[in-house]
Amino acid sequence: MKKIIGYAFRRSQPVMYGYLFLGITFGIMLREVGHGVFWAFISSLFIYAGSGQFLMCEFIADNAPLFTCCVMTILLNSRHIFYGLSFLTRFNSLGHKKWINILELTDETYSVLCFTEKDNAHPLTMLFISLFDHSYWIIGSCIGNLIGSLPFDFTGVDFSMTALFVVLFVEQWKSSSYKLPAITGFISSVLFLLILGPDNFIFPSLILSSIVLIFTRSLYEKQNETGKEVQQ
Repeated sequence: MKKIIGYAFRRSQPVMYGYLFLGITFGIMLREVGHGVFWAFISSLFIYAGSGQFLMCEFIADNAPLFTCCVMTILLNSRHIFYGLSFLTRFNSLGHKKWINILELTDETYSVLCFTEKDNAHPLTMLFISLFDHSYWIIGSCIGNLIGSLPFDFTGVDFSMTALFVVLFVEQWKSSSYKLPAITGFISSVLFLLILGPDNFIFPSLILSSIVLIFTRSLYEKQNETGKEVQQ
């Protein structure tokens, strides 16, 4: 168990740096709309959706209707449906603990969990990585809310998440011999970014990427079988 937890902590470290700083940013924003550290903790514990929580701050400031909050949150986080589909089999191996992983799944956690399959890690590793990542977000949110009233300039701290995505992408590119998913995701994202703009490109690019990867799955399976034969 110590080895499993130690491996999970090492794998979660890139997310830690991003979540702590971005969580601090959220905590500061929540403080600015009039809510203290208790609500920073509760929202990060039960909502646990970075973009959704930032949007929540805007809703609170604008006194948005509950129906609007629900619809916008669903649309904003609908991309997790695609992430979840790719982990159905692996999450089932955790038994009843799979429900924790389903709740804990985020963009960054998904990226890290992809490495555990390549490393043939113990299934419980997924659980501990998810819990570590969630704890970083909660800690960052609470810290940000507590220091939100201090006269510091936090301009640019939100770029930490962009940097995190770049690091995870580069690491996956270097460690995987099958480049089609990365290429497909990059091309579809750029295409819809140019067509629809930065506010609307994520969902359609995920749909296009999923369709392409479904139809090219046989290529991956063939290459994976070839790689196993070479290793044997």
